[in-house]
Amino acid sequence: MPVEICTVSGFSEFGKNMTAVRYGTEAVILDMGIQPEKYIKFTEDEEDLAAVNVSSLVKAGAIPDSSAIDDWAAFVKAIVPSHAHLDHCGAIAYLADRFKAPVLCTPFTAEVIKGMIKDRDVAFKNKISVIQPNGTKKVSKNIMVEFIHTSHSTPQSSMVAVHTPDGIVLYTGDFKFDMTPLLGKAPNLKRLKELGNEKVLAVVTESTYGGKPGRTPSELVAREMLKESLEAADRGKNSIVVTTFSSHLARLKSILELGHQRKRKVVFLGRSMAKYIYAGEKTGLINFSQKCEIVRYGSKVERKLKEIAKAGKHRYLIACTGHQGEPKSVLSSIITKNFLDARDYVIFSCKTIPTPTNISNRERLERELKRMGIHVLVDVHQSGHAAQDELREMIELVKPAMIIPSHGDASEKKALAELARKLGYKDSQIRIAKDGDRIIL
Repeated sequence: MPVEICTVSGFSEFGKNMTAVRYGTEAVILDMGIQPEKYIKFTEDEEDLAAVNVSSLVKAGAIPDSSAIDDWAAFVKAIVPSHAHLDHCGAIAYLADRFKAPVLCTPFTAEVIKGMIKDRDVAFKNKISVIQPNGTKKVSKNIMVEFIHTSHSTPQSSMVAVHTPDGIVLYTGDFKFDMTPLLGKAPNLKRLKELGNEKVLAVVTESTYGGKPGRTPSELVAREMLKESLEAADRGKNSIVVTTFSSHLARLKSILELGHQRKRKVVFLGRSMAKYIYAGEKTGLINFSQKCEIVRYGSKVERKLKEIAKAGKHRYLIACTGHQGEPKSVLSSIITKNFLDARDYVIFSCKTIPTPTNISNRERLERELKRMGIHVLVDVHQSGHAAQDELREMIELVKPAMIIPSHGDASEKKALAELARKLGYKDSQIRIAKDGDRIIL
């Protein structure tokens, strides 16, 4: 019986990732994410997320159009997000109820999803089952799902192997091979090598940096960059603000520890920051609450900033959201309320996500900071995505019969395809898919 893949969403553009794998009358869905830019634009003025119309979100391009697998809906046995980033799991709160299937994920991802469901404040009928990293779950007579631990810029990320009697489909999700991670274990390369001795029919692999030579540096390198930036920024009597991805707990851990090394009290500001920190604490990954302050809501954030200004800004290190220049973020609020002055530093421990809106917002934000005379340090960051050497290593370990690039623009997918050709793959073994394509293996 053939195994079939449907590239539901996330193949024609970045975001709203969703893939389905079918074996006869049994199927699993891998990822169910939002398109962050379009989702924020659609929902930012909506106080009641329960009132958000799912069809309107689909029409706006904010969440996947699952109609590509309407004829598979009755076959779906599990919804399996690979990790906790919203472009991979953010649509579960909206679309999961179209399928009578449980959500299977690692503990941290489960807590993040539960938080999104709570925010939406609607009944959620799908069971959420927690699977430990490197764990397995038989979801139907002929399908077993395996979570193979990997490293990425959020905890407990997994490559998902879908086992069928006729072979395996490996879905990499987002990954890099960081052998010196600051939070959690190193990637399970041993298990990937074992898969390579089995029958891997296809790998659906991210290609974000498909054209970037070398390896992506370890998070350990990012920590050293941050340490050097904080040393440069600490002028004794000034404020230091670090902005980064709220889901990047390893980076937040470095901010906390390095802030304490500089004898500053650390304060995390913002709803998104708090949400991910509390998810990490509930799953035992971190313990920030006893070591710092976490301020979640807008009115309390404003009050805290006044307290910091009164007590002495030089006593604190502030970590907050807003690194992409989002107009309603904590960082934007800090700037408009004139909390900062010409002695102060803002450190962007991130890269700008290259969408037109983000680029425009970030440029606007940096212009305003420089107009105010505030010192700005940018790109204090290392990515969570694999470069060419890691992609090559993954392919050589797994030995898939077919390679299906995902999660990358056209040039990066083309570069990954060229890499595959150099490894001996024929054009017939490389599939550059579009949204809604079906591939019979």
